[in-house]
Amino acid sequence: MTDETEVVTQVAIEPEALEGSTESPEVEVVTGLEALGALKEEQEIILVREPKLDAQGRAYATGKRKNAIARVWLKPGAGRISVNGREVEVYFARPVLRMLLGQPFEVSERVDSYDVVCTVTGGGLSGQAGAVRHGISKALTYSEPTLRTVLKKGGFLTRDPRVVERKKYGRAKARRSFQFSKR
Repeated sequence: MTDETEVVTQVAIEPEALEGSTESPEVEVVTGLEALGALKEEQEIILVREPKLDAQGRAYATGKRKNAIARVWLKPGAGRISVNGREVEVYFARPVLRMLLGQPFEVSERVDSYDVVCTVTGGGLSGQAGAVRHGISKALTYSEPTLRTVLKKGGFLTRDPRVVERKKYGRAKARRSFQFSKR
């Protein structure tokens, strides 16, 4: 299943072309379900994903986590990461958050091979770090479609659906009751 925005090229390969035989095989007339089986064997379709890059050679993706939304631009470079115009060490001061951003590069073995420029809005620092990680992962698949299987297996392309539960009426918070008073 492919996204609507994703460019996919279908390449049809005939088994005879793979074998390299120049002789024409004998043709049999087959009907019904046998014809469907023969047709499936006859033609094998391979999906080849093409890179999605803009005019400057950058891959763009949007990442989301909790209430944070990150717009990420990825281009080949020395491995610099800029978040909202500041260096990643300044913006994400906690080492755990910086480690979160580097995970897609480590899994795909592309450490220090891409420069990342991103803008993040909404949520807290933890949600923003998760959104940037999600955006980096999607942008990596757009620049190098062969990395999709590796990142998908690591769970980096799945948007984390957990968000804050809403407050209910008659309650202090989402689930906490008001303090009980006997009298």
